[in-house]
Amino acid sequence: VAFGLGGVLVEIFKDVTFRLAPVTEHEALSMLDGIGAAEILRGVRGGSAIDRQALARIIVAVSRVVTDFPEIRELDLNPVFAHRAGAATADVRVLVDFTPPRERYRPSQEEILQAMNRIMRPNAVAVIGASPEDGKIGNSVMKNLINGGYQGQIYPIHPKAAEILGKKAYKSVKEVADAIDVAVFAIPAPLVAGALRECGEKKIPGAVLIPSGFAETGNVELQEEIVKVGRECNVRLMGPNIYGFYYTPKNLCATFCTPYDVKGHAALSSQSGGVGMAIVGFSRTTKMGVSAIVGLGNKADLDEDDLLTFFEQDPNTQVIAMHVEDLKDGRSFAEVASRVSKKKPVIVLKAGRTAMGARAARSHTAALAGNDRIYNDVLRQCGVVRAMALKDMLELARCMPVLPTPRGENVLIITGAGGSGVLLSDACVDNGLKLMAMPPDLDAAFRKFIPPFGASGNPVDITGGEPPTTYRNTIALGLEDSRIHALVLGYWHTIITPPMVFAKLTAEVVEEYRSKGVDKPVVASLVGDVEVEQACDYLFEHGIPAFPYTTELPLLVLGAKYHWARAAGLIGN
Repeated sequence: VAFGLGGVLVEIFKDVTFRLAPVTEHEALSMLDGIGAAEILRGVRGGSAIDRQALARIIVAVSRVVTDFPEIRELDLNPVFAHRAGAATADVRVLVDFTPPRERYRPSQEEILQAMNRIMRPNAVAVIGASPEDGKIGNSVMKNLINGGYQGQIYPIHPKAAEILGKKAYKSVKEVADAIDVAVFAIPAPLVAGALRECGEKKIPGAVLIPSGFAETGNVELQEEIVKVGRECNVRLMGPNIYGFYYTPKNLCATFCTPYDVKGHAALSSQSGGVGMAIVGFSRTTKMGVSAIVGLGNKADLDEDDLLTFFEQDPNTQVIAMHVEDLKDGRSFAEVASRVSKKKPVIVLKAGRTAMGARAARSHTAALAGNDRIYNDVLRQCGVVRAMALKDMLELARCMPVLPTPRGENVLIITGAGGSGVLLSDACVDNGLKLMAMPPDLDAAFRKFIPPFGASGNPVDITGGEPPTTYRNTIALGLEDSRIHALVLGYWHTIITPPMVFAKLTAEVVEEYRSKGVDKPVVASLVGDVEVEQACDYLFEHGIPAFPYTTELPLLVLGAKYHWARAAGLIGN
């Protein structure tokens, strides 16, 4: 459902909001607030405010009609006359198509979990196309499985070899006596369909298809063939055109890329191998740790819905981050994401948001990127946190599990530099956060600890020449006062309070209050010489997301935590 004021505002300025139908009255009202010209509806330049509830009810009614009658392809109400006593439609245009829509294949949640649990947590893995030769993909997969510490059974499949890397080789998966949970394919694309049929006969529930040469190169027919075979044989397909996947609780590296062993609680997926390797490198460098990294590639079968369903019940996963070039079934994704995001944060990096990016996506994974404005509004409707850049997605995945859920909206900034305080304030507003209005008694309490030429209020500017005790006392007061729900710290490098001194005293104070049951979100921005990098690492290791040389990232992370908590109903909107 789309809403706009029409004319130039829609055609030139694209001032439109979207929601997935059907919508509630609350969602319809949020559509009215979401357009850039929203103030017109509230009355400007002497004009009267319109009856917003009446207009919202029309939006709700339209959303229900198109939901109840799927043969309606377009329904356009234009114009709608809204005034202070109601709203009425003057003209309606309806396009219908009675052609039955193509049925979408969608296994039940139980069926998805049955397959995904065996694929992601296998007791036995077959490598179809395993090779004894260095430099071959099948050889790299074998090495990663063995050297990564996977404790399950590994069965190399090769037409001639008797043994590969110390493991007995088989000509076919059908020759293996025991059950196999997942098969990793490292064979040319034309051979995949035949090997899939053998997997079906062996009752292997999942296939990880590394080979390229399918829809991404224009070979749509071959991709459709393997999907058909997979469904006939009851084999779920991951890929094709992927790097494989990692699942660290099982020490499983089912990939030909670099091995990975830093365990954590973030699950990440990507349609791109390059993005997948960025995830690996960032995770290792920052000590983020992951529960899983999954390549989806062309998404011929398994997609984000299946991963969300698995990670929703995975005890090793606390946050889910996804690089997405397209969504095969937007409604299905929205339904699953709405459910999962109420339990765990879901972060989406939507690639192809520009015309050039969308064109590149089509040539990369045969993805149709879609209208970015629709993606933006629908993701928000589902409670999903949208990342606008790869680094943002990675930082959100790293930091959101660390931050406690806020209990209210009041954010306080404590800074050693007035300039940083201004930038941090801007970043608060940019990320939908509320700077707390400082009560007089709290203002007086802060003034006891800061110099006369400092500034209380919000931000609290303690100035740069203050000793460690000033930082300690003001941070402690911010944690102690129950009216403050989140703290943003701005540190400025001085030799009076060096970076590591600041980091250690901050960690000590925060941990002291956590031991008393006071666990508020605290983020920090550190500016100065290179020593601030080590200080940021120390703070993160103690549960405080901290970033050098930026005032934007700390508030991006805090804002994302707030957005998720509001959408999940954990704090008031």
